[in-house]
Amino acid sequence: MKKILLINGPNLNRLGKREPAHYGTATLDDLETELKKSAQSMDSELVCFQSNHEGEIIDKLHWAEDQNMDGIIMNPGAFTHYSYAIRDAVAGIDVPLIEVHISNIHARESFRHVSVIAPAAAGQIAGLGVHGYELALQALLKIIKGRV
Repeated sequence: MKKILLINGPNLNRLGKREPAHYGTATLDDLETELKKSAQSMDSELVCFQSNHEGEIIDKLHWAEDQNMDGIIMNPGAFTHYSYAIRDAVAGIDVPLIEVHISNIHARESFRHVSVIAPAAAGQIAGLGVHGYELALQALLKIIKGRV
């Protein structure tokens, strides 16, 4: 059984309430519940974590390697665009990570177009709503199994 860590960054605890035109009406609990079901159906275990604090996210990335997690799905929220500390943490661990964004960051305000984290990630999925998380899970499991 593969162990996957899901990290959601700042403001994602407000899913379903915050800017539903961009992020939809599903709550974080809805997202986590559905993704856990998907993970189980793919013989995987999903551990969920959300924080609004950069240092806690960095600590969790380090924890993932220390706990021998097989992969990470992360939506870093606004940290995407400027957190070199999170980028360095991603680059400094030996765990494949896929960056996910619910909205298409490349079709929004110009400050959202750049991800400082993407170059350290195995891949990025953006603009497909919460379905992007399931696609990230599928891709991550293929990466882990050496099929990508």
